[in-house]
Amino acid sequence: MEKPLTQNIRTDGAPLYLKEYEQAGGYQALRKTITMTPKEVMDLVKDSGLRGRGGAGFPTGMKWSFVPMGDNAPRPKYLVANGDEMEPGTFKDRLLIEAKPHQLIEGMIISAYAIQADISYIFIRGEYTEGAEIIQKAIHEAYEAGYLGKNILGSPFSLEMHVHTSVGRYMCGEETALLNALEGKRATPRSKPPFPQSSGLFGKPTIVNNIETLSCISHIINNGAEWFKKLSLTGEGGTKLYGASGKVKRPGLWELPLGTTLREILEEYAGGMRDGLKLRGLLPGGASTDFLTEEHLDVNMDFTSVGKVGSRMGTGTIIVMDDKTCPVGFVHNLQVFFAQESCGWCTPCREGLPWVEKTLYSIEHGTGQMEDLDILSFHTKYLGPGNTFCPLAPGAMEPLQSALKYYREDFIKHINEKSCPWRS
Repeated sequence: MEKPLTQNIRTDGAPLYLKEYEQAGGYQALRKTITMTPKEVMDLVKDSGLRGRGGAGFPTGMKWSFVPMGDNAPRPKYLVANGDEMEPGTFKDRLLIEAKPHQLIEGMIISAYAIQADISYIFIRGEYTEGAEIIQKAIHEAYEAGYLGKNILGSPFSLEMHVHTSVGRYMCGEETALLNALEGKRATPRSKPPFPQSSGLFGKPTIVNNIETLSCISHIINNGAEWFKKLSLTGEGGTKLYGASGKVKRPGLWELPLGTTLREILEEYAGGMRDGLKLRGLLPGGASTDFLTEEHLDVNMDFTSVGKVGSRMGTGTIIVMDDKTCPVGFVHNLQVFFAQESCGWCTPCREGLPWVEKTLYSIEHGTGQMEDLDILSFHTKYLGPGNTFCPLAPGAMEPLQSALKYYREDFIKHINEKSCPWRS
């Protein structure tokens, strides 16, 4: 099984810095890139079928194609790596930042070449202090080696790269809020259109891609589109970093072919449930995805297949709920987070999420009423897609709406017994 993203990662946990990265074939893709035209690079990424690994799954090459090109295009252009990674249950990008920083840097240089960007930023979660130090050292090495700066490897292409550490808001994971934060403004989402590809950072053309997405780029250049597509078990290209947290025997992170089934991830890699526990449900792609249950374990973990069974693959990092954990308490805990992280920009999210959290608190602590279920159901629609300024509130509603579907009897039992059965 080929594992391009995680191959050559050191077993002692130390970063793979420049000398070792070059010995493993690093920066050969960049050398190949500068012999190609930007369009050839962009077309190769399009043909590979690479879809964004940050959660939305938008085709990467298509996203790049919306950037104005040519001599009359606005300047400067920007490329931004989104390493905010504050989705609860998600911890994949941290591995790539800390273990193979030059893989990310090389992928960013190639991506910047494809869109002819002049300046690039790595926007990293504030708590990732070690990762920020590692990536900063790797950037310094890349400048010293001529991979960054003016006339890279003697070519006409130049690129500057900077690290920006976030102040730590979940909202910064939304690309336009991230751009506002980079500009020194409050991290609130922007109205679209215009989209960042035409008017992004400081009003200039900007591409924002996830860390894992950008880490795939050098491998596509080195090995080709068909190779990348064949790594997958389904029609979507590449491998994927899948994770599992919760009461499984071996929580962790694994690079597997895209389309590996939920069952294989949970039973073979995560080791199944801990002794004495049974699977009750799971969130397949972080906290802002709909619950799936045991009947869904044979679904392929790719963007299309998970969508067909009523959820989203999201980040591919699974949160497992066991049969000794209260579904109401589980969902309430998530809503506490989402209500706290709302930027307050739009009324439905600012007012609705705290109302949902308080309603769930009442049910969990024995003071809920049967009418509360209708209130919660109303909010899953009122805060759903198209009713808020950005996807934060709709994402928060996904675990709630599916919990009301699969675990409704648990909600009713809380109300009827005026207590949480798991607390007694």
